[in-house]
Amino acid sequence: MENKEKIVQAFTQAGKPLKSGEAAELANVDKKETDKIIKEMVKEGALVSPKRCYYELKHS
Repeated sequence: MENKEKIVQAFTQAGKPLKSGEAAELANVDKKETDKIIKEMVKEGALVSPKRCYYELKHS
């Protein structure tokens, strides 16, 4: 499984906004790699930030 898929799965399973460190821990992915993936997903519009330093999947 690709790291990005692991991160998406972590956000889905959590069901609540997560900090990047929490997402990294749940997905079992390096924090620096997680930060890079989250930044990319925010640019794509797949993730939104409901409050500072927290992220969640964008609801369609």
